Amino acid sequence: MWHLSTETPEKLGNLIVPDSVQKARFAQTIDKITNLDFQQFMTNMISDAIWVLLKIVLALAIYFVGRWFIKRILRVMDELFEKRHVDTSLRTFLRNLVKVVFYVLLILTIVQMLGINTTSIIALLASAGLAIGMALSGTMQNFAGGVMILMLKPYRVGDYISAQGQSGTVQEIIPFYTRLTTPDNQPIYIPNGSISTSIIDNYSAAQTRRVEWVIGISYGDDYDVAKQTILELLARDKRVNQTPAPDVWLSALGDSAVNVTVRVWTANSDFWGVFYDLNEQFYKVLPTRGIHFPFPQLDVHLTASGEEKPDEAKNN
Repeated sequence: MWHLSTETPEKLGNLIVPDSVQKARFAQTIDKITNLDFQQFMTNMISDAIWVLLKIVLALAIYFVGRWFIKRILRVMDELFEKRHVDTSLRTFLRNLVKVVFYVLLILTIVQMLGINTTSIIALLASAGLAIGMALSGTMQNFAGGVMILMLKPYRVGDYISAQGQSGTVQEIIPFYTRLTTPDNQPIYIPNGSISTSIIDNYSAAQTRRVEWVIGISYGDDYDVAKQTILELLARDKRVNQTPAPDVWLSALGDSAVNVTVRVWTANSDFWGVFYDLNEQFYKVLPTRGIHFPFPQLDVHLTASGEEKPDEAKNN
């Protein structure tokens, strides 16, 4: 009450409208409704409805034409990539990026055609993008990692790699992650941010790979016979490169066996075939040449605790 009493008469007059003024305003409103030209009102409403309908039809036409145009551009890009033999990884990345950019431009064009102010929308999107970018900093790191992978090319689509504790064939590289397929056909998705800063083993980068075996033979077996037999088996297999020549040497004298190390070079695609096939040949052929594969052995010497020593018996 004290607060109201401190107000000036002019301010109180603005807050309290007299009944006469209220009745006059109400009468004016009734007069406008009574004198409304209904025909003119309907004409204007129909005209506005037709105009809005034309805008909607035009917007739909722009959408379908724009979508056809985008598909056409992507098709031309695919043809150019195929003609210039562009790397599959880079091809997928650029195609997705161009597709997103063109669809955003198409949507903004349609919104502007409908009469909506795109300036405020762009400002809103920019502020929202800044907030989302700060919230999804890890996602931006993945995007930057994808760009680095495509620039440096530590691996490509089709390579067999090992990274982040996972191994598989690269199926797809997109801006945010890399998709691998394991040998048992399990898909694995690795974020590009982490894989771009980790150690990557690319088993498909080189044309040739070295295969190695360590074969244990028994003590007393003829090492020269074993070496000659192994070299004969390696010479029979056409997948084994003779340049550089295969290496066979006695590498260690173990507790239970003499270790023979065998190293050969072969094509990358033949690595596992050569490894398993020659493993089988070593196991089957070496025993026929008098070479044995020993089992681990342990010699145990027992001494009776109650037995008297000879010197002690003489003294007694």
